[in-house]
Amino acid sequence: MSAAKRRPDPHPDETRFLDGPQGRGWELRRLLRIAREFLRGFRALHFVGPCVTVFGSARFAAENRYYQKAREMGYALAQAGFTVMTGGGPGIMEAANRGAREAAGRSIGCNIELALEQRPNPYLDVVVTFRYFFVRKVMLVKYSYAFVAFPGGFGTLDEILETATLIQTGKISDFPIVLFGVEYWRPFIVYMRDPLLSAGTIDDRDLGFFLLTDSVDEAVDHIRRIATGRFGLTYGARPERSRLFGE
Repeated sequence: MSAAKRRPDPHPDETRFLDGPQGRGWELRRLLRIAREFLRGFRALHFVGPCVTVFGSARFAAENRYYQKAREMGYALAQAGFTVMTGGGPGIMEAANRGAREAAGRSIGCNIELALEQRPNPYLDVVVTFRYFFVRKVMLVKYSYAFVAFPGGFGTLDEILETATLIQTGKISDFPIVLFGVEYWRPFIVYMRDPLLSAGTIDDRDLGFFLLTDSVDEAVDHIRRIATGRFGLTYGARPERSRLFGE
């Protein structure tokens, strides 16, 4: 979208925040605002339960095959006892929240205020809207036991790689990252093998952070197994697939 068509920034002070040093009083006010945003997120999400966060493009319509699979994923995760968390917007996020709602599970959205307005989807039990991307990203990692990444763009890649960096550096451990959509994500895995692995900028073990799959059952079983081992969580039998999804 051209600059002429782009909507004005709803919070121009955020652009100023990233534009180098400002006056001390201004910086102090921003610091307090950021602290309030963290506090609001902590209070809203503290009791939502063990979450699995589902990422993916906001641009997929309900007819898209990945939307349908994300809906199925949300359903299966909720049936397995997890709270389904997303970025709260449309597309893949809506699909996962929708599936969780249809399974009578908990459905959470961590929305973000953007110049191109992102409205919360209608399938959320709890929605927290953030002004700062970095605050939102902390919340998504802090309250999640795993990530499931469907095909997506820069935002999805950002979350995947930042989380992989946290695992690599030991800031978090035993944190499953599921890449759903073999056809879409295989080139990403190939790129990590060559040139990254061949150049020695990552290790063999770093590739083990990711599960690449087209199977909802495999993804949920993988997450349940690691969550059970790490957190001592227990869950019932694998959920039956709903007729809602034509199976």
